[in-house]
Amino acid sequence: MLYQDKDYKREAKYIASLLGKNDITNGSILELGSGTGKHAEEFAKMGFSVHGVDLSPEMVKQANQRGKNDFVNQLYFEIGDVRSFKIDKKFDAVISLFHVISYQLKNEDILAFFNTAAKHLKPNGVFIFDFWYGPGVLTDPPAVRQKRLENKDIEVLRIAEPVMYPNENVVDVNYCVHIKQKESGKVSELNETHKMRYLFIPEILQFSSTWFTLKTNFAWMKDSTPDF
Repeated sequence: MLYQDKDYKREAKYIASLLGKNDITNGSILELGSGTGKHAEEFAKMGFSVHGVDLSPEMVKQANQRGKNDFVNQLYFEIGDVRSFKIDKKFDAVISLFHVISYQLKNEDILAFFNTAAKHLKPNGVFIFDFWYGPGVLTDPPAVRQKRLENKDIEVLRIAEPVMYPNENVVDVNYCVHIKQKESGKVSELNETHKMRYLFIPEILQFSSTWFTLKTNFAWMKDSTPDF
């Protein structure tokens, strides 16, 4: 529910346009950090087959429900760690969205992440990923944010309170979610912390240089380089 306003279709079309610029208009995709499979489903509608990997058993369970109907031969999801996942198959493209790389806090984790992508790509394959852009974080630091959503049964308030650790390039995003049942008025609370690392282009180049050459660097959902 918290991502009901996220435009998965538009985002998938954007990624597909980047793949198209590299002569990949269909074929196979490995998605590292596939979540509940909403992006993958949009890729399947465009003719791609997607093999998704995610650390969360619950998300993988939800994602596999998408492959039981119209896309039974195009979608497959399994539990796995993006740092160590291994399968005896090569893909036309590897993608990783939702800032999955920014959840890799240690240098060795990021190196393992790139290694996973590289060893599953066909020759001339493409790896597309997004990350939390360091210059943007420093010039416009994360602030306390609130998000309100509701449906016929519940009201949801999510509060995000960030704590920055600039010497580590890490932000703790502390989430507090209040869920109110409309009929009973009962309120429950969930708390969790997402530790995320913001990254800089020189770091990306250094971490990936063993396996990759940077072809393009765009601001998210744009055809221009990121600015401040």
